[in-house]
Amino acid sequence: MLNRTLRATALLALVAAVAAPVAVAAPAPSSPTAPKTTTVSSLKGDARMDYPVANQEVRVSVDARSTYTVGSIPQRSWGTFRISHAQDGKLYWSEFEVDCLTTGGPTATVTGRLVRTSPGHPWLTTLDPHTRMGVSFLVPERGEARIGLSGATEKGKPPLTKCMAPAADAKVVDGGYTLSDRDSDSD
Repeated sequence: MLNRTLRATALLALVAAVAAPVAVAAPAPSSPTAPKTTTVSSLKGDARMDYPVANQEVRVSVDARSTYTVGSIPQRSWGTFRISHAQDGKLYWSEFEVDCLTTGGPTATVTGRLVRTSPGHPWLTTLDPHTRMGVSFLVPERGEARIGLSGATEKGKPPLTKCMAPAADAKVVDGGYTLSDRDSDSD
């Protein structure tokens, strides 16, 4: 009788399990992810800066871009900048590959690694290969544009930090720049 009761109980449990609706957790509806908004900044131009040494001329040319998704640090930067220095009847130049362009309103900071120089440039012997330098720019809608140069760290010294440059303190005396800030469309 016990076996019969057990079999009947098992049979009833099986019927109840098959007949009862099964509660399955439905997957939560996926919320649409907001598309990442990418904005671009750019800085282009060529200018001579006010240089306090007689019979010397310093020019800075730049063609740099960067993309941003969130925050003030660019996701990607590219381009070149060039520093030319005429002194003692010679023209020395150095070209840098941009590794950072940051912008904010009428200001920009560009850093890059040294990739080539003019033959005989003193930096060939005084700087480590691929030394980083920084240039800052003030490009107002009205008023005087300005440039600031970081200078380079000496051979064997720690390199300048990426995205860093001094204040734009030297006046632009010839030429100019065009700056497109990543936030200029949201004004």
